Amino acid sequence: MNQKQRHAAGSAGRGQDAIVLLTRDHERVKELFDEFEMLEAEEGGEDDKLDLVQRICMELTIHTQLEEEIFYPAAIDAIGQLDIMDEALVEHGKAKEQIDQVVSMAPEDDYFDAEVNVLRDMVEHHVQEEEGKMFPKLKKSSIDLAALGEELNLRKQELQMDMGMVEASMRKPQAGRKPMPPQGPMP
Repeated sequence: MNQKQRHAAGSAGRGQDAIVLLTRDHERVKELFDEFEMLEAEEGGEDDKLDLVQRICMELTIHTQLEEEIFYPAAIDAIGQLDIMDEALVEHGKAKEQIDQVVSMAPEDDYFDAEVNVLRDMVEHHVQEEEGKMFPKLKKSSIDLAALGEELNLRKQELQMDMGMVEASMRKPQAGRKPMPPQGPMP
């Protein structure tokens, strides 16, 4: 869908703003990293750590795919191939490498916590760049953020279903943990 099609599709007022959707993803991943930090301070809990890190990596994988397939091409159409776009793509590549490293490890492995924390630092930097530089430029552009948000949300639901995340997020929480609501509306 090109920018003109997005504008026409979004003119009916449907959809969630793309920047709001991506910012919520950023906040959600930050909350998961915060939860990991709490588990890191506790003795034991390797199973909880592993479950949480798998969830973090799944969320990041979906988010990255959404940005690369839909959001970044639309952003480039709207604001051009700026340095911030190039940096975002390089950061995604580095984050994917770090995700691969983390998922290849077990919580008992040396440096597991350190590798997760490096991933967190990478993600935090990337979020600051997007929210501080890219998003403001897009808000000033002619891009239809509502239509783009609708497209992102639909693709996100597809990816979540493909990866089994909707079902996983609806399971009964473990003792002491809050249930994690599914992302987006249920089909």
